[in-house]
Amino acid sequence: MSSKEPFGRLITAMVTPFAEDGSVNYDIAEKLAVDLVERGNEGLVICGTTGESPSLTWEEEYQLFKVVKKAVGNRASIIAGTGSNSTQEAISATQEAAKLGLDGTLQVVPYYNKPPQEGLYQHFSAIAKACPNIKMMLYNVPGRTSRNLEADTVAKLAKIENIVAIKEASGDLEQTCQIRRVTPPSFAIYSGEDALTLPMLTVGGVGVVSVAAHLVSQDIQKMFQAFEQGNNKLATEIQLKLFPLYKVLFATTNPIPIKYALNLKGWQVGGLRSPLCELQLDLQEKLKTTLKDLSLI
Repeated sequence: MSSKEPFGRLITAMVTPFAEDGSVNYDIAEKLAVDLVERGNEGLVICGTTGESPSLTWEEEYQLFKVVKKAVGNRASIIAGTGSNSTQEAISATQEAAKLGLDGTLQVVPYYNKPPQEGLYQHFSAIAKACPNIKMMLYNVPGRTSRNLEADTVAKLAKIENIVAIKEASGDLEQTCQIRRVTPPSFAIYSGEDALTLPMLTVGGVGVVSVAAHLVSQDIQKMFQAFEQGNNKLATEIQLKLFPLYKVLFATTNPIPIKYALNLKGWQVGGLRSPLCELQLDLQEKLKTTLKDLSLI
């Protein structure tokens, strides 16, 4: 992995499998992680939004980190979702992740308490300072946090040695352009939305933190390769082929659709923890049709 892609270019935000009794199914998590790496994923985010981190205990999260790290070893980057809207809680969780020898930490913009930009800067810089031995990926997702991490704040944070990347999920390509203009080339911008991966590559992005890669990692890798080789026609064809899948996977709250899809494919990832609920019937049919169209089931 180059300094341009500190965690690789294709990273899956992995679901957290649950057993029938609602407990974490660590055996399936281990098998799924290995399968994702074998199908071309260079990194895994564990206990991010897709992993239902808001409804996991810290103990469950640490156990998941350990299980996945042991299963995958050094074959892929393991990135711990240890963000919080409490700075001290994020520091404590990240310090524990660093002790496990993980490759990085995903730090979400603090949600609900809506800090101003200076508060965001102080939050992320405090975590980076307290956890100097682990690389940090910022995570901007204003649709979930109600606060946008602005480009100028990202530029200030990018000067901190171990803040090396951002997962940019604002859906705003103009903001991506601005981040690229004001940060050094070594600072990596990852798309936080599958549907915007190719557009973001054209303005300086290096990869994606993907949900769809649970299902189509090899296609996404082919798209990267086509883009790198200057074959924009092929890259666009792949993007447009996968676009209906991207849309249906986010037709309702993530990770509801991707868990349904994985269960359809025979992965026993189980249900969802409340307050998330099962996929509604009309979307089940739409998702099945889309998966059949792509020969995924």
